[in-house]
Amino acid sequence: MKGLFKSKPRTPADVVRQTRELLIYVDLHAGSRGADPKREEEKMAELSKNIRDLKCILYGNGEHEPVTEACVQLTQEFFRENTLRLLIMCVPKVNLETRKDSTQVVANLQRQQVNSRILASEYLEANKDLLDTLISGYEDTEVALHYGAMLRECIRHQSIARYVLESDHMKKFFDYIQIPNFDIASDASATFKELLTRHKATVAEFLSKNYDWFFAEFNSRLLSSSNYITKRNTSVLGLNCCTAR
Repeated sequence: MKGLFKSKPRTPADVVRQTRELLIYVDLHAGSRGADPKREEEKMAELSKNIRDLKCILYGNGEHEPVTEACVQLTQEFFRENTLRLLIMCVPKVNLETRKDSTQVVANLQRQQVNSRILASEYLEANKDLLDTLISGYEDTEVALHYGAMLRECIRHQSIARYVLESDHMKKFFDYIQIPNFDIASDASATFKELLTRHKATVAEFLSKNYDWFFAEFNSRLLSSSNYITKRNTSVLGLNCCTAR
């Protein structure tokens, strides 16, 4: 009799839907006054497992390669609703390992194609405020490296890189690169470099419109920095920028 009631294996879409429900719970209740600590702990553990399962579907599990159809199903369901938004907004509320897994899931989804469409790019174009959240993450030591890694994957899309380049956030990078925390400053520098080198036509357009203020800041704050590593890295980047222009 025991074998008659085995539960059906979850499909990739099922995993996404259950993850979304858990993210909604965590977003609403995690750390809130009056929340049941035991229930919250159970939900957090369940969420961590689900995000780990998403990662396994997208990357494979060490023994098996990812299955294309499973990745397509996962991606379609993921972007059917606001799962990406929920995942990003819940990063500060989950534990370190789940943050790492979440970062890998977001990174992989930027590359997934469904019928030659990159759904992640389309979603981000319609939800550009998420880029604001990721960039501002450099101001929070708890999530800076996770949000920074996500951001670099998002700006693989030319339209998203253009949005960041044309936003007021570009000026903030001159501060982020000089944050006293070495790891965060290095991460911000890597993102800054990616923004200024990946999409050459977009970078050339940005520099043609913003040459004066950009290089005034670049020269006075980065090339003249007392930090040797900052000065060395920006010297090379400056040459690339001049070439792009």
